[in-house]
Amino acid sequence: MATITLQDNEIHTNGELPEVGSKAPDFHLVDGTLADRRLSDYAGKKKLLSIVPSLDTGVCAASSIMFNKSATENDDTVILVISADLPFAQERFCKAEGVDKVVPLSMMRSRNFAKDYGVLIEDGPLAGITARAIVVIDADDKVVYTELVPEIAQEPDYNKALAALKAC
Repeated sequence: MATITLQDNEIHTNGELPEVGSKAPDFHLVDGTLADRRLSDYAGKKKLLSIVPSLDTGVCAASSIMFNKSATENDDTVILVISADLPFAQERFCKAEGVDKVVPLSMMRSRNFAKDYGVLIEDGPLAGITARAIVVIDADDKVVYTELVPEIAQEPDYNKALAALKAC
């Protein structure tokens, strides 16, 4: 269990992020066409998972926009923005904000992703959705970088996350 804060109030996740050097847990998420997506769908690609509570918040929106601006056109790299939002809401956000280089994925069918990645918030007003976190996974599905943002209202360290993505 990890401890983070929400506006300086302590809340807890169900576990810890995957360890650097470990194999990334598989996942079952949903894309904008309501198709199931798994880690294997991105085989051979470097992956940055930007895990956010909801795109309906300012910080989640800002981080998604920032990663979209930083996304490369490389076919060997993908940035996945993962939230509890329905795919329809994710699509509306992306269209409204011009976010077109990241892939939004929803936990609408299962919270197992959040459980397996140790980011499911277990208490407080956001119980049942995710903490804010970054996981960078190399082309062989090995975890190379993680960040659990200690205060949910703060943005992640973009520079470190993008440097880890570039280096793997």
